[in-house]
Amino acid sequence: MTTPRSTTAYAILGLLGVRSWTTYELAKQVQRSLNWFWPRAERKLYDEPKRLVADGLATASVEATGKRSKTVYGITEAGRAELRRWLDEPSAPRSGEFEAMMKVFFADAGSVGQLRTTLGRIREEAAERIDRLGEMTAAVAAEPRFPERLHISALSVRLQLEQELGILRWADWADEQVAQWPAADDAGAWDVQGSLAATVADSEAATGH
Repeated sequence: MTTPRSTTAYAILGLLGVRSWTTYELAKQVQRSLNWFWPRAERKLYDEPKRLVADGLATASVEATGKRSKTVYGITEAGRAELRRWLDEPSAPRSGEFEAMMKVFFADAGSVGQLRTTLGRIREEAAERIDRLGEMTAAVAAEPRFPERLHISALSVRLQLEQELGILRWADWADEQVAQWPAADDAGAWDVQGSLAATVADSEAATGH
């Protein structure tokens, strides 16, 4: 029985479908692109290509550069077929790790000052990521590494920007609310029910039910 391949394996296979890479080049490309939405890929960069080769989905060739040699990985026709087959599969539910939100969720164990510091850090990180996205997008638009895939990059980077903008707006809003609280475990006169009702109304307006 064939062991099911991980999403990371398909991520590497997808990159190999774009061009051939060394593991070092794969690592750099993952940092530029996949790490925004699949950071796990970087941890398995040195294992997955070898497994793909063993399964006949990729090739490995040794090239000499001066006195050094490097292994370059490419994709096989079977690999392209497997990648196309995977694109038809239903995706797993979206998930993401966000440690700062864990601290927000359990903020009533600490102080308002701690909570506001956490919110400030969330805001700073979102702003920094927005800056990086803007710089990256400008560079890609001016001199695309893969012009034939520019339309896919445009779709992907827009989602990343919308997510960071949403986090930035939320952090500003949350800090304004928390500033009214007398303590992290006491919202005082803050209209909790009104905030919850607004969230319900916004969700209904967005989905139509």
